[in-house]
Amino acid sequence: MKNLTIYQSNGEHELFVQKDLQQIESNLSASESTVITINEDQTYQEIDGFGASFTDSAAFLIHSVLDEKQQTELMEKLFHPEKGIGLSVLRNPMGASDYAREMYSYNDLPEGETDFSLEHFTIAHDLEDIVPLVKEALRLNPDIKLMASPWSAPAWMKTSSSMIGGELKEDCYRVYADYFVKYIQSYGEHGLPIYGVTPQNEPLYVPGHYPGMLMEAERQADFIKNYLKPRFMENGIDTKILCYDHNWDRPDYPLFVIDDVGDAVDGVAWHWYGGKPVAQHQVHRAYPEKEVHFTEGSGGEWIPAFEPAFSNVMRTGIEIMRNDSKSFVLWNMALDEENGPTVPGFGRSTCRGVVTVEQKTKKLTYTLDYYALAHFSKFVGPKAVRIESTSTDVIRTVAFKNTDESTVTVLFNDSEETQSVQLKQKDDELLHVQMDPKSAMTLVKI
Repeated sequence: MKNLTIYQSNGEHELFVQKDLQQIESNLSASESTVITINEDQTYQEIDGFGASFTDSAAFLIHSVLDEKQQTELMEKLFHPEKGIGLSVLRNPMGASDYAREMYSYNDLPEGETDFSLEHFTIAHDLEDIVPLVKEALRLNPDIKLMASPWSAPAWMKTSSSMIGGELKEDCYRVYADYFVKYIQSYGEHGLPIYGVTPQNEPLYVPGHYPGMLMEAERQADFIKNYLKPRFMENGIDTKILCYDHNWDRPDYPLFVIDDVGDAVDGVAWHWYGGKPVAQHQVHRAYPEKEVHFTEGSGGEWIPAFEPAFSNVMRTGIEIMRNDSKSFVLWNMALDEENGPTVPGFGRSTCRGVVTVEQKTKKLTYTLDYYALAHFSKFVGPKAVRIESTSTDVIRTVAFKNTDESTVTVLFNDSEETQSVQLKQKDDELLHVQMDPKSAMTLVKI
């Protein structure tokens, strides 16, 4: 037990230390401690990783606003497994989202025109900022998995004739499936394999001021089963298809889709803007062969104070992983001092990025989300498995076992008082640690 790494954080600062177990034990009292038991023999889901999104806005800020030295430092601190925090999942929008400098898809046409053969399909927009950053991320961390989600089909495919509002026209289901094929093939030509896609971001929410598209469960099931999956198979594409990609409050949606499409879908993607993370487990319990992924969660000005915001990310991240998720992905990798840029007409954003890049001064700031993600991504490698750990409303925990046999336990003190914790692992070994109020700690045993 002398090879022990402790990472402590309250979001404002971090501390990496190597200590001998006996030194830790000698400074702490075991009285009135919370006992956390780790059971390596009880395993759960395999982990893909942790990350965020290179939205158009985030990629522009990092690639075009920061100078070369700042960009190099940031990318290393985000993605390098040793020199940084080793982020290993990227979930990027297919075209414009709310965080883009303009409305765009990969097949924009003048009003009234169509392109069912997709002759005008192009990812040229992404080649400016997004593709170079993704390629650099993969160079720094070859284990990265790339996911993609559209906020809207091209305007000419929709009932609204706009990237805002509307639904996918019934005669455009096949061409929209081909649109996904073209996207995957185009990224592949740049050495960027797409690991998974969702048919639609937040299919039950149709915003009035940024790209979106209604896709009810019945329509998503039809699209996946009869169009998207067949086109993938015809083109030799093994990219995973995840359904839903929306909040925890509607588990009936993915349950319907999975029941309808069966093997055509590989899993379910979830967001945190409504409901409880236990919904992930409810669906997984019904269909244990289907993967669980958490693909979007953002903090922002709706929780303005620092401590509650950091606590929310840690508390929720732990519960997401305890409820079967293979991934934990936040939203914008970077935003500026005005929480943007956002698409024209969106107005002022309230979201927070993993980092802040001020456009006026080029100042780079690592936000609380960076330090919260680090508690997981820095120590839990791809292909780790979650293992059993006791968890309480006071000391929340989640534990993992890496492929090198090291074990990782992430703890969060969700109380207003200092807590003494005893960690019990194999062979009745006891580790005593003390946790400050609303603080996080990651323990790695080699």
